Amino acid sequence: MSYRILAINPGSTSTKIAVFDEEKEIFSKNIEHSVEELSKFSELIEQFDYRKDIIRKYLSEAKIDSSTLSAVVGRGGIIRNLTTGGYIVNEKMRNELENNPIFVHASNLGGLIADSFAKPLGIPAYIYDAVTSNELLPVAKVTGFKEVERESFCHVLNSRAISMRLAKSHGKKYEDMNYVVAHMGGGISISAHQHGRIIDSVSDDAGPFSPDRSGSLNLFYVVEMCYSGKYTKKEMLKKIRGEGGLKSLLGTTDCREIEKRISDGDEYAKLVYEAEALQVAKGIGILLASFEEKIDAVILTGGMAYSKMLTDMIKVRIDKLVPVEIVAGENEMEALAYGALRILRDEEKAKEL
Repeated sequence: MSYRILAINPGSTSTKIAVFDEEKEIFSKNIEHSVEELSKFSELIEQFDYRKDIIRKYLSEAKIDSSTLSAVVGRGGIIRNLTTGGYIVNEKMRNELENNPIFVHASNLGGLIADSFAKPLGIPAYIYDAVTSNELLPVAKVTGFKEVERESFCHVLNSRAISMRLAKSHGKKYEDMNYVVAHMGGGISISAHQHGRIIDSVSDDAGPFSPDRSGSLNLFYVVEMCYSGKYTKKEMLKKIRGEGGLKSLLGTTDCREIEKRISDGDEYAKLVYEAEALQVAKGIGILLASFEEKIDAVILTGGMAYSKMLTDMIKVRIDKLVPVEIVAGENEMEALAYGALRILRDEEKAKEL
C-alpha cells in the first residue's frame, strides 16, 4: 500500500507545508505571513482558521486532492508529558494545545490544523518529535535549585532525523549509536543521543549564544539587570530570545554578512564569530560527559552549519576527541513526513496523551 502524507509546520511568521508520496516529496510551499496579516489576531489561537484556509488554498492550487491523503502530521507543540516519536492528536491533546501549553508558540497550531484536515477524512492526525519531548536521565534533571527540575528543550525533530539518517548511511541503526547533536539555527540546542534516547540536552537558553538568543549568562548579572528598574519582564525575555546573541553583538543574524565583515578586516566580528564557535564547542563538551561509553560522532546541523568558516572553527576544538559530521539544514518537513510514514508502516507505534 502506498501512503500520501501532508506535513504542516507553523512558525512565528510562516507556515511550511509539504506533501510526500512515501519518501518522495511531491509538493512544498513556504507560506510567508506579513506582520500586517498577523497583527489582526490578538491571540495565537485566533490564527487557526486563517492558517488552515491558506493551506487549503495552496493545496487546491497545486491540485492536491485531500481525499488522497493517508495521514496528516503537524509540528509538535510546547506541551507537557511527551517523549520522542509520534502522538495521535486526540481530544486530550487538542485541549492541551489550545488551552494548556507550557508557553504560547506557533507550533501549538500544528496538531490542531493537522486534525482539522484529517478528521473529516477519517484518517489519523499526528504530531511528531515535539520540542518538549523529555527522556532525560534522572541524574540529568537535578539542578542547584531545589524548586527547579531540568526539563529537555531542544530541536528534537531535526536532531533525531539527522541521527537516523547518519546511522543508516553507515549501515547501522539509530538505536545502536551514540551521538551528540548540535542544532544551530535561530537558537542553538545540543542533545545527547544514547541508543535511541535523548538522555541529556543543553537548551537554547542554557548554552551557546546564537543568532538572536543570549544563551547562558552569569546569573548574578541577570538578576542585577532584572532588578535594576531599567527593564520590564517582557524586555528581559526579549533580550534572552529575539534580541540577544549575534543580533545584540553585531546587529545582524546573517552569517553571510558576518563572514563578509570578517573578510573585510572587521576584527570585532571575527572575535564574536570565534566566540560563537567556542561556545558551541564548550556546549558539546558538556554533553560528552553524559556518556559512559564510546561516542560515535558529533553532528553539526541546522542552518548555521552551512557556514564552513564556523564549522571549521568548531571542529578544530573537538575533532581530536570525537569524529565530527556536518549535515547542514533543518530538514523539518522530511522529518515530520518520515515519522508519520514509519507509524503508518507499523515500524513505530503512535502514542496517546
